[in-house]
Parts: sequence; structure tokens; C-alpha cells
Amino acid sequence: MIIAIACIIALAVVAFLLGVRAKDLPEPEPVSPFAHLDERKAAIYENLRDLQFEYRVGKLSDQDYQHTKKDLQKELAGVLAEVDRLKARIAENGFVSPTAPASQRPVVRKEATGLFCPACGAKFEKELKFCGECGKPMKVAQA
Repeated sequence: MIIAIACIIALAVVAFLLGVRAKDLPEPEPVSPFAHLDERKAAIYENLRDLQFEYRVGKLSDQDYQHTKKDLQKELAGVLAEVDRLKARIAENGFVSPTAPASQRPVVRKEATGLFCPACGAKFEKELKFCGECGKPMKVAQA
């Protein structure tokens, strides 16, 4: 009796899995043109933090630290330049992907109070020196 119930349940599960049609599946979200650049930028920032930590701990000589830091900064500058090129191309075409990160969307301010990034319009609860979205210096929005 138990074996029969187990077989029926197994057949039901298999029938359900095989019965899923392609049109029943949701469409994948479009990939943002900035996604890979944002990931690379985040990785470079993390590498810079790790490099600074290792230098402070004494694992790196001053010369190695300066050389590696300069290389990472050059790579970061290249990534940021590519982001700017994509922003310019999107501005020319008048298209902004709905999945683009907040740093790539036009600035829309709904409230006059709070802390906003002057570059991308992201809102934060507390005062920050740099924007958590785009990394640019923050200023307090005056009410």
C-alpha cells in the first residue's frame, strides 16, 4: 500500500515537471548594459581596500603598494570611462534600461528633505561622504 502511494506521488511529480510549457515560464529580465561594469567596479574597489589593508598590516613594501595601487586606479579609470561612454550613448539615443542601476537613471527627486546624491539622485537615511550608488561625493540636500 505504501509503495503504491509512493509511486503515485512520484508519477505526479514527474508529470508536473514534464508538463511545464515554455510559454508558462516568465521571460528573463533584460540585462543592463552597466551590470558587468558595476560588478568590475565593485571588484576593483574591493581590491583597493584589500591592498590598503595589507599595506597597513605590513605585508607589502611601499614600492609594491604604490605600483599595485596605480595599476588598480588605472583599471578603475578605464571602467569609469566606459560607464561614461555608455551614459553618453544612452543620452544620445534617449533610452534608459528599466534594469539600469540607480546611478545610470535620470535624477528624479520626489521629496525636498533628506540626503540625496547630487550626481545620481539616490536617497540615503544618514549623511555619507560618498554615494553608495555611484561613488561620487555627497552633499546634504537643504530642505
